[in-house]
Amino acid sequence: MAPGIVISMSMIKRNIHYLQQQLGAALKNSSVVVKFICVINILFYFLSFSENAVRIICVTPGFIIPPNFWVWTAFTHCYLERRLWLLLADVITVGLCGKLLEPLWGAMEMLTFFALVNTSVAFLSVMFYIIIFTITSDPRYLFSVQIHGLAGYCAAVSVAVKQIMPDHVLLSLPCGKLRNRNVPLSVLLLSLILWPLGIVNGTYPVMFTSGLLSSWIYLRFYQHHSNGTVGDMADGFTFASFFPNVMQAPLIVIGNAVFECLVYIKICKKPHRKYNVASSSSVTLTIPGTEPHDAERRRQIALRALSERLSKVEQVSWLSAVDEVKSDKSKNVSITIPPILAHHQSSLSSNINSSKVETAHEEMKKATSDDHQQLSTQP
Repeated sequence: MAPGIVISMSMIKRNIHYLQQQLGAALKNSSVVVKFICVINILFYFLSFSENAVRIICVTPGFIIPPNFWVWTAFTHCYLERRLWLLLADVITVGLCGKLLEPLWGAMEMLTFFALVNTSVAFLSVMFYIIIFTITSDPRYLFSVQIHGLAGYCAAVSVAVKQIMPDHVLLSLPCGKLRNRNVPLSVLLLSLILWPLGIVNGTYPVMFTSGLLSSWIYLRFYQHHSNGTVGDMADGFTFASFFPNVMQAPLIVIGNAVFECLVYIKICKKPHRKYNVASSSSVTLTIPGTEPHDAERRRQIALRALSERLSKVEQVSWLSAVDEVKSDKSKNVSITIPPILAHHQSSLSSNINSSKVETAHEEMKKATSDDHQQLSTQP
């Protein structure tokens, strides 16, 4: 076996082992809801090897409508995956939802979101294939198509993450940065590319689009928040915000027209300004596009940026202060002696001076005696 193949196989084994450790840790620290969904998906994967089980679990457009009316498949189809890598993607998505969404929403809201999105994906996908059958009169779109998996829920999680952290950078590419707000459309385009290659089934883009639409409608208009508000009418969460800036202008016009029609037939409610004059000193104003939780997100981002700037300024000022102290010490060092030490210093200096005087007197006496001896010895 070639050395390059051996090295690549060892790297793959190490990566698989690392992924197993991370996945095990994520499932260990996750809630009961996340563990339940993951376990059911894994168990149903083994049922996918039985064609009879697949036929009963998956949604078939011709069987869910009368006269067969297999309605239960709308609630069971999401747990079945027939490809291992799609099963891994589903488990990772559910674990990500448990880490990011469940702490904010709670387990009950997360379970509601899961059930609502997957049920909507089933019926929206069936409607799509019924329309295709009406156009083409091909019975394969009714009885050969099998809708299954969590493709729609993966789209829903990407929409929810876009709502919470739209500007978070995932990848820095040469052509630009991939942010959370770019993920839904990017994955949809990728699934459309992989479909003709046979990597994903034709139902995957249909389910992903259905999950994207149903999750956005729920989060935009119907989700109840803890602060009493309903939906998210922020400007950064419009339907046009899923597309590039060049395409947003015409989509905003179309979206507003569709929204007005939905308001007219009483499906959606038009947001109104809310004034809360609870006290004479403060007035709370809520305007469409400036919802409280959207303002809170912006405030948290601003506070985080401000704290980073302040920490940098404090570090620079501290370093400059240390440099100034060092320069002052190198230029001038003054020592203040306490009074007691000063007294000892003065007494010590006086003793030294007196000893010097006595030594000088002795030297003068010695010199004088030497002179007298020399004079007496002269002739």
